[in-house]
Amino acid sequence: MSVLENISAYNRNDYQRDNFDSFLKKISFKYDIPSIHVTGTNGKGSTCNYINNIYISSGRKVGLFLSPCYESMLDMIRVNNEYIPLSYVEEIFKEYKKYFDKFNLSSFEIITFIAFKYFIDQKVDIAVIECGMGGEVDATNIFKPILSIITNISSEHTNFLGVSISEIALHKAGIIKNEVPLLIGEIEGDALDVIVNKVKSTKSKIYKVDHYHALQLTEEGYLFDYLPYEGLIVPSKSLSSVLDASIAIEAINILKSDYPVNEAAIFEGLRKSTLDSRFNIIKGQPTIVIDGAHNPDAIAKLRKDMELVFPDKTIHVVFASFKDKNITAMLPEIGLLGELLLTTFNHIRAREESDYFLYLEDYKFNSNHIALIKSLKETYPEDVILITGSLAFANLVKKEINNGEI
Repeated sequence: MSVLENISAYNRNDYQRDNFDSFLKKISFKYDIPSIHVTGTNGKGSTCNYINNIYISSGRKVGLFLSPCYESMLDMIRVNNEYIPLSYVEEIFKEYKKYFDKFNLSSFEIITFIAFKYFIDQKVDIAVIECGMGGEVDATNIFKPILSIITNISSEHTNFLGVSISEIALHKAGIIKNEVPLLIGEIEGDALDVIVNKVKSTKSKIYKVDHYHALQLTEEGYLFDYLPYEGLIVPSKSLSSVLDASIAIEAINILKSDYPVNEAAIFEGLRKSTLDSRFNIIKGQPTIVIDGAHNPDAIAKLRKDMELVFPDKTIHVVFASFKDKNITAMLPEIGLLGELLLTTFNHIRAREESDYFLYLEDYKFNSNHIALIKSLKETYPEDVILITGSLAFANLVKKEINNGEI
């Protein structure tokens, strides 16, 4: 068994950080790299990528830790966009395995520890850290950041974070620290009330992303202004990317006195931020769009993007999701685009046919997603195929396409 398979086998079904805190105390671990901490329901990974690439473009050595949505955990941990070496993971796992076992850590806790230790050993100038889930008891929430960011808040992970928006917001507000500035995206209502109350109790200063202007959809992506910068471009045709990029620019502006960035680095950083499985368009016959939308808010935004970019095209949706996702809200929404076909993939959390039993009268199910996509390609060369429902599924299909399996 490889070290990555070994780490993946460390599973717990609870949501707490007592074990991890005890482990860190035992080994006297301290993480003191200047870091930006990012949470939110959607857009946090994209925002992290934009910030990461802007700082790299400014000449800094930057650590990036992304939440577990990739096939390999090596993809989650990067320094200047170079993945962590497998040899380093093997070395750290071997050194600390007895403690991982003693304190019954989860795979995400182990990955988080390895990432943080790697950034320390690499002596990065700054790091950008994405929460895995929630915030308050997330494994990443073990340091005092230089800036906290909450991109947005909507319903997700209700079995762990709570059913109401207020409960979810309270978990995410857990990354707010005493006298550390907080930047928020488009957050309103009960969620905003929870965050404002937390900010007051921590004597933090709160910033809100400003409005972008002069929006244009071009062949390359979205062109927009975010004052004082004009003519910015993100290489994506997803409107959400513009908001995420705006949050990233605002974060850079907030920290500019201690971490100055010139204007050219902002333009360059955004331009080179091609995001994995976020409205990736693979042109051909047919055109294939890969997007990892996996909650109701993201699915609603994806539907609008598809209608805007492909207004006159017939669309076939291939959907696979994890068992804990709210398909009751997602399926009717994404089904408005056209033919909706359900499938599954090789993952312990993936929904099987029996998990879709309430919807099988409305939507067809095919257990072999590769055969399904191949059939659609052969039958509808002039149409558009959308792959969505899960980031893990989207990343897997993208890999299979690149490998020639589809």
